[in-house]
Amino acid sequence: MTTSQPMEMSRLARILTRLGWVLVVPFFFVAVKILREYERGVIFRLGRLVGTRGPGLFLIIPFVENMQKIDLRVITLDVPSQEIITRDNVTVKVDAVIYFRIMNPEDAVVKVENWFRATALIAQTTLRSTIGQSELDELLAQREDINKRLQVSIDEATEPWGVKVSMVEVRDVLLAPEMVRTIARQAEAERERRAKVIHAEGEFQAAERLAEAGRIIAASPGTLQLRYLQTLTEITTERTNTLVFPIPIDLLQALTKGIAASSTD
Repeated sequence: MTTSQPMEMSRLARILTRLGWVLVVPFFFVAVKILREYERGVIFRLGRLVGTRGPGLFLIIPFVENMQKIDLRVITLDVPSQEIITRDNVTVKVDAVIYFRIMNPEDAVVKVENWFRATALIAQTTLRSTIGQSELDELLAQREDINKRLQVSIDEATEPWGVKVSMVEVRDVLLAPEMVRTIARQAEAERERRAKVIHAEGEFQAAERLAEAGRIIAASPGTLQLRYLQTLTEITTERTNTLVFPIPIDLLQALTKGIAASSTD
């Protein structure tokens, strides 16, 4: 292509542009455009991108310029339920919701054919990939970490298209009935284990207290007798009870010796 050809094309474009401005008056209702606050218009002049306009009232050149309207509001996308095999070979059904918006209208129009469909497909693919790299326990207990990983991965993929992913939420995780019963048995066994550990800790603490009490009583023999009498008092508060208490051997020996001495006299 010689240098004269670009100059001719540029001259032709200027001529058509001037002609288009002339046609603005008779085709005023075609040329005038009004966009809302959340809308932007990507303008093409003879097939070339010339920029973004809006919001408000502006004019385009009839038959020379055309506009593609872009909505800048946050869009909510429901990702259909995906049947995925986790890293520990458990089949689950997972669905999610994605919140995103267009940050660069020009990239959304020029760099991808259908930005909404492309974002939906990349979201499904990323969801399957991320869940497939996670274990079931991680999926159930660390939902926030998985949501963050999904948001970062999808946002990196859609950034060249001018799309910003602000949040991703995994909503439901559905398991097979057999796996639900298995998890229930596991949870029940875990609760029983905790109960046994707590009971053993209680027995250990009680034994420590009893050993400490035994050391204190051993240091003062009279304390044992006082404790013995106090226990008898607590038992005899109920008159319907029959009380049987042991008699010290020393007392019996003293009685037998006194009886023997009186009989010899």
